[in-house]
Amino acid sequence: MSFSKEIKEEIGKHISNARHCRIAETAALLSVCGRLVMKEGRIQAILFQTENEIVARKYFTLLRKTFNINTEILIRKNMTMKKSTTYLLVVKERHQVQTLFQATKLAIDEDAQDKGLLVDQLIMQNTCCKRAFIRGIFLAAGSMSTPEKTYHFEVVLPDYRRAEQLQEIMNAFDIEAKIVIRKRYYVVYVKEGSQIVDLLNIMEAHIALMNFENVRILKEMRNSINRQVNCEAANINKTVKAASKQIEDIIFIRDTIGFENIAEGLEDIATLRISYPEASLKELGAMLNPPIGKSGVNHRLKKLCCIADGLRQ
Repeated sequence: MSFSKEIKEEIGKHISNARHCRIAETAALLSVCGRLVMKEGRIQAILFQTENEIVARKYFTLLRKTFNINTEILIRKNMTMKKSTTYLLVVKERHQVQTLFQATKLAIDEDAQDKGLLVDQLIMQNTCCKRAFIRGIFLAAGSMSTPEKTYHFEVVLPDYRRAEQLQEIMNAFDIEAKIVIRKRYYVVYVKEGSQIVDLLNIMEAHIALMNFENVRILKEMRNSINRQVNCEAANINKTVKAASKQIEDIIFIRDTIGFENIAEGLEDIATLRISYPEASLKELGAMLNPPIGKSGVNHRLKKLCCIADGLRQ
């Protein structure tokens, strides 16, 4: 099961106790999956269409619990290569259509190509209703990548007006959602891991949130360990290169003028460096009599390098 489906399974079972929140979520579902059936300028029915059984089941439950509307779920099998299933729910009783349309405060978007349904901001004045709206929108048109691969939360909407509305609602929760055009659709997306966690909390997908956090913590630990290993490997490479250069310079001095022609302290450290090529500066300093510190050893080795460079010139 994909991570998106896990989230939708969880929030699909969540039914708010507050009627105003259920109305907000119903409006969100209708704004994406609903359309009006008109005849002679009058609304004859409200059609809800989706290919997701979870979404159809949630809409059916919301209608029954909020408006006491029981409607049939019609199932159509598409016999093309995809062999998808379409779920249709139609509210056609006149008084039920009027009640549902007025309660959700939907309006027809005449500017949009699909004559889609717009949601009035009035039904989202409360913070809890905003949460319900985001939950409904994600259920109907959202998806999320598997957190093991990447962090990506998105909702695909048919026009800019609805995308902008969702972006504004997310911004109210300090979520920095962005909008991008993909083909003829508008995609509202979030890529920041911590903000996706906040979104899952907003939608009350608490189990998915914990699963996401577990993956995120594990990935951060792995990244931290990899950074430490890479840093240590870089330091080792740097030390090995420095030691190789030091030994090369010391051998050049020995073969050119001999150790007897350099200071006694330099001779001692040169002999130790050749004898113990893998030793650290601290270890070399401890072998001297009297012992000296790491900075003292480094100073003497630098002097030897300068002597070798001078001889080469």
